[in-house]
Amino acid sequence: MQRSLIIAAVLASVGASAQAQSTVNVYGRLNVTIERQKIGNTNDTRMVNNASRFGLRGSEDLGGGMKAGFQIEHGFNIANGTQSQGAFWARQSEVNLSGGFGMVRLGNFTSEAYYATSDYIGMHNHETGTSSDAFYAYIGRNTDKVAYRTPSIGGATLEGAVTAGNGGERTYDVALNYDAGPLHLGAGYEKSAPNNKNAEQFAVRALYEMGAFTIAGTIQRDTDGYGIGFGDRTNWRVAGMYTMGKTELHANYGHAGDYSRRAGNNEADQFTFGINQNLSKRTKVYAFYTKVDDKGVGANAIYGDFSSVALGVRHNF
Repeated sequence: MQRSLIIAAVLASVGASAQAQSTVNVYGRLNVTIERQKIGNTNDTRMVNNASRFGLRGSEDLGGGMKAGFQIEHGFNIANGTQSQGAFWARQSEVNLSGGFGMVRLGNFTSEAYYATSDYIGMHNHETGTSSDAFYAYIGRNTDKVAYRTPSIGGATLEGAVTAGNGGERTYDVALNYDAGPLHLGAGYEKSAPNNKNAEQFAVRALYEMGAFTIAGTIQRDTDGYGIGFGDRTNWRVAGMYTMGKTELHANYGHAGDYSRRAGNNEADQFTFGINQNLSKRTKVYAFYTKVDDKGVGANAIYGDFSSVALGVRHNF
């Protein structure tokens, strides 16, 4: 009897130790808007899903400062309950190892070049839905990736990724982030995409916090970002936020220049005004007006004329 009790106590101790060294967290976001949209000359009222998702992330302490981790994320349309992308874990599915050496990542995940630039200044709705940047050229590929992220060195981190061939063309992306108190800088580079060997883009970002005010901006230079043979183009965006307690006021303006190999005018402008009311740290209600003014005609209308007045609710868990 005593021996059995000792064995049971040891097994319970080992199980508790293993559980303490491993963690798995459930997280997600439900984000939806009701919008009155104008697309070209057509008006419509729609319920719009804003990148709602459900995910699991976890890590295991391997000892010696080393950890194994994973993250899987599923996108769904809150408006109708359907899967929002072709694969169930299309938003993210990766395994990683981290420690004093940095982090090695393998699997399916969004380009860090995007997070370091365009997404970083998407303060109003985190670059989701119809108010997101209409002009940013996302050239990277998410699947079959291997990436390495350095540890923070004086506030700076660098990450580089390459996709495995898997019968197709390799793509590359690099991201740099730097934080120094209220100043936050970033840069991102992507090269190549399947069936478009000439595509590449480079972007830089700056964000500065001044008490209740936050100002930010990005500028991007891309080659063939929206189509083979389009040539080179520069686009930029500035964004601002002013906070009053739980209320946020947002405004941003973006401009896309002409592509060098497209005849005629193919410039475009976008502006957005928004207000967020944070009901808690996890829940907000918000409203915005966004408009894309495409200067192009016919084949040069790359982005299309669009406007929307929206009311939304976002809840994180």
